[in-house]
Amino acid sequence: MKKYTDTGKKDTRSGFGAGLLEAGKKYPGVVALTADLKGSLKMNDFAEAFPERFIQCGIAEANMIGVASGLAITGKIPFAGSFAEFVTGRVYDQIRQEVAYGKTNVKIASSHAGITLGEDGATHQTMEDIALMRALPGMTVINPCDYNQTKAATIAAAEYCGPVYLRFGRPSVPNFTPEDRIFEIGKAYIFNEGKDVTIFATGHMVWEALQAAEALEKNGINAEIIDIATIKPLDKDTVITSASKTRAVVIAEEHNMAGGLGELISGTLAGTVPVPVEFVNGEDRFGQTGTPAELMQAYGLDAAHIIKAAERVIKRK
Repeated sequence: MKKYTDTGKKDTRSGFGAGLLEAGKKYPGVVALTADLKGSLKMNDFAEAFPERFIQCGIAEANMIGVASGLAITGKIPFAGSFAEFVTGRVYDQIRQEVAYGKTNVKIASSHAGITLGEDGATHQTMEDIALMRALPGMTVINPCDYNQTKAATIAAAEYCGPVYLRFGRPSVPNFTPEDRIFEIGKAYIFNEGKDVTIFATGHMVWEALQAAEALEKNGINAEIIDIATIKPLDKDTVITSASKTRAVVIAEEHNMAGGLGELISGTLAGTVPVPVEFVNGEDRFGQTGTPAELMQAYGLDAAHIIKAAERVIKRK
């Protein structure tokens, strides 16, 4: 049964901006920092509402993480934001030492993730960030799928005590999760219940998975669609329960194979429910220049490739 309604396209980075503003209104300790990307991360409304709680760090991500960690130690709730590539790859040492190892209450706001950044090309895109952040002990990793979920996840991150990596994107995508749903860190969301195959998806790939399920239904294949909004900690109970029922799994993500959701879920199932698994991801490649839609198709990150993966894995039961 269809349990979602597309209310129109919105970018998930705007969901972050809306969530940041609401969190700022609820919690006086929330502060925002950015590395010269206030507009790109939609922090404008927060900066206008709380100018004394907004810090423009300039193009200096390592320094920004250091400042955020210092603010966290004093009891503030800092959101440090930049492009995903710059706020992970350029500043990994500071995140490891000052945020993860130090267990500081820093929220790393990561925009323009994956390849859907588009025309800015490979140097600005990242398909490795989840692997980097997931490897850090104690780091919570959240990858919401639409505007509403990103807004709710941002508020949940402000309420959560501990390091958080919050990943969102640039393009406008369908907005289809309930506006009033409270985000629960560590919880997977079941959109469609099915019996023939489970499709686990995260981020922008959740919508593609839902479109794939509609097409599969027309061919008599009943797919269960599960949104893995929190990658770490993984909702293992939901993963194992669904895989035990369908006995066939597809995992879809806008990320490379190494260190991503595919490896995480297949590793979980290997020790509990060994079932056939197919992967839809960026494999082992860097990004390239193109529109978001062109790149998603070129890298096989769309409903058509999920459908093919589902058909293959069902044959392997």
